[in-house]
Amino acid sequence: MSSEKTVLAIDPGTSKLGMALVQRAKDGKLSLLWRCVCPTAELESRVNQALSVTAFSMAIVGNGTKSKDIVGRLRSHTPSIGILTVDERDTTMQARERYWEHHPRTGWRRLLPATLQTPPDPVDDFVALILAERVLT
Repeated sequence: MSSEKTVLAIDPGTSKLGMALVQRAKDGKLSLLWRCVCPTAELESRVNQALSVTAFSMAIVGNGTKSKDIVGRLRSHTPSIGILTVDERDTTMQARERYWEHHPRTGWRRLLPATLQTPPDPVDDFVALILAERVLT
Protein backbone atom coordinates (compact mmCIF):
# COMPACT_ATOMS: atom_id res chain seq x y z
CA MET A 1 0.00 0.00 0.00
CA SER A 2 1.26 3.50 -0.86
CA SER A 3 2.34 5.73 1.99
CA GLU A 4 1.58 8.88 0.02
CA LYS A 5 -1.68 10.84 -0.24
CA THR A 6 -2.34 12.91 -3.36
CA VAL A 7 -5.19 15.37 -3.76
CA LEU A 8 -6.37 17.72 -6.48
CA ALA A 9 -7.38 21.09 -5.00
CA ILE A 10 -9.58 23.49 -6.95
CA ASP A 11 -10.33 27.16 -6.38
CA PRO A 12 -13.55 27.66 -8.38
CA GLY A 13 -14.53 30.92 -9.99
CA THR A 14 -17.00 32.30 -12.49
CA SER A 15 -14.62 32.65 -15.42
CA LYS A 16 -11.46 30.88 -14.26
CA LEU A 17 -10.31 28.37 -11.71
CA GLY A 18 -7.06 27.44 -10.04
CA MET A 19 -5.91 23.88 -9.61
CA ALA A 20 -3.07 22.28 -7.67
CA LEU A 21 -2.04 18.64 -7.43
CA VAL A 22 -0.45 18.18 -4.02
CA GLN A 23 1.11 15.09 -2.47
CA ARG A 24 1.82 14.38 1.19
CA ALA A 25 4.63 11.90 1.74
CA LYS A 26 4.83 9.49 4.66
CA ASP A 27 7.10 11.93 6.52
CA GLY A 28 4.40 14.62 6.22
CA LYS A 29 6.24 16.73 3.67
CA LEU A 30 4.00 18.31 1.03
CA SER A 31 5.01 18.51 -2.62
CA LEU A 32 3.38 20.59 -5.32
CA LEU A 33 3.31 18.28 -8.36
CA TRP A 34 1.34 20.42 -10.81
CA ARG A 35 -0.66 23.64 -10.89
CA CYS A 36 -2.61 25.74 -13.38
CA VAL A 37 -5.05 28.59 -13.84
CA CYS A 38 -7.53 27.94 -16.64
CA PRO A 39 -10.97 28.94 -17.90
CA THR A 40 -13.75 27.27 -15.90
CA ALA A 41 -14.95 25.59 -19.10
CA GLU A 42 -11.72 23.54 -19.18
CA LEU A 43 -12.34 21.81 -15.83
CA GLU A 44 -12.72 18.27 -17.17
CA SER A 45 -9.76 18.43 -19.56
CA ARG A 46 -7.54 19.85 -16.80
CA VAL A 47 -8.66 17.11 -14.39
CA ASN A 48 -7.53 14.64 -17.06
CA GLN A 49 -4.23 16.50 -17.33
CA ALA A 50 -3.73 16.24 -13.55
CA LEU A 51 -4.56 12.52 -13.69
CA SER A 52 -1.83 12.11 -16.34
CA VAL A 53 0.68 13.44 -13.79
CA THR A 54 -0.40 11.02 -11.04
CA ALA A 55 -3.55 9.39 -9.71
CA PHE A 56 -5.47 11.04 -6.88
CA SER A 57 -8.40 9.82 -4.83
CA MET A 58 -9.76 13.11 -3.53
CA ALA A 59 -10.64 16.55 -4.84
CA ILE A 60 -10.72 19.53 -2.50
CA VAL A 61 -12.96 22.36 -3.68
CA GLY A 62 -13.11 25.85 -2.19
CA ASN A 63 -16.59 26.82 -1.01
CA GLY A 64 -16.71 30.16 -2.85
CA THR A 65 -18.13 31.24 -6.19
CA LYS A 66 -19.40 28.42 -8.42
CA SER A 67 -18.38 25.66 -5.98
CA LYS A 68 -21.68 23.75 -6.30
CA ASP A 69 -21.39 23.77 -10.09
CA ILE A 70 -17.77 22.55 -9.95
CA VAL A 71 -18.64 19.79 -7.46
CA GLY A 72 -21.45 18.59 -9.73
CA ARG A 73 -19.20 18.55 -12.78
CA LEU A 74 -16.49 16.68 -10.87
CA ARG A 75 -19.00 14.06 -9.68
CA SER A 76 -20.11 13.49 -13.27
CA HIS A 77 -16.61 13.41 -14.73
CA THR A 78 -14.81 11.41 -12.02
CA PRO A 79 -17.43 9.59 -9.94
CA SER A 80 -14.84 7.42 -8.15
CA ILE A 81 -13.05 10.25 -6.32
CA GLY A 82 -14.09 11.74 -3.02
CA ILE A 83 -14.92 15.46 -2.92
CA LEU A 84 -14.39 17.69 0.10
CA THR A 85 -15.57 21.31 0.22
CA VAL A 86 -13.30 23.60 2.26
CA ASP A 87 -13.64 27.14 3.63
CA GLU A 88 -11.76 29.63 1.41
CA ARG A 89 -11.57 32.43 3.97
CA ASP A 90 -8.35 34.52 3.75
CA THR A 91 -6.85 32.39 0.98
CA THR A 92 -6.44 35.21 -1.54
CA MET A 93 -4.12 37.23 0.68
CA GLN A 94 -2.16 34.10 1.59
CA ALA A 95 -1.93 33.18 -2.09
CA ARG A 96 -0.48 36.58 -2.96
CA GLU A 97 2.30 35.99 -0.44
CA ARG A 98 2.86 32.48 -1.78
CA TYR A 99 3.08 33.86 -5.33
CA TRP A 100 6.05 36.00 -4.34
CA GLU A 101 7.75 33.00 -2.73
CA HIS A 102 7.55 31.13 -6.07
CA HIS A 103 8.30 34.22 -8.18
CA PRO A 104 10.95 36.27 -6.34
CA ARG A 105 10.56 40.00 -6.79
CA THR A 106 13.10 41.82 -8.93
CA GLY A 107 13.84 45.45 -9.75
CA TRP A 108 11.64 48.04 -8.05
CA ARG A 109 9.35 45.31 -6.66
CA ARG A 110 12.09 44.37 -4.15
CA LEU A 111 11.81 47.82 -2.57
CA LEU A 112 8.15 47.57 -1.58
CA PRO A 113 6.77 45.09 0.95
CA ALA A 114 5.12 42.11 -0.75
CA THR A 115 1.91 42.80 1.16
CA LEU A 116 1.55 46.12 -0.69
CA GLN A 117 1.88 44.56 -4.13
CA THR A 118 -0.59 42.78 -6.34
CA PRO A 119 0.98 39.93 -8.34
CA PRO A 120 0.98 40.50 -12.11
CA ASP A 121 -0.55 37.04 -12.69
CA PRO A 122 -3.67 35.33 -11.29
CA VAL A 123 -3.06 33.53 -7.99
CA ASP A 124 -5.94 31.03 -8.17
CA ASP A 125 -3.49 28.10 -8.41
CA PHE A 126 -1.84 29.21 -5.18
CA VAL A 127 -5.27 29.48 -3.53
CA ALA A 128 -5.81 25.85 -4.53
CA LEU A 129 -2.42 24.94 -3.03
CA ILE A 130 -3.40 26.59 0.25
CA LEU A 131 -6.73 24.72 0.28
CA ALA A 132 -4.82 21.43 -0.13
CA GLU A 133 -2.45 22.39 2.68
CA ARG A 134 -5.38 23.11 5.00
CA VAL A 135 -6.60 19.56 4.52
CA LEU A 136 -3.30 17.69 4.37
CA THR A 137 -1.58 19.32 7.36
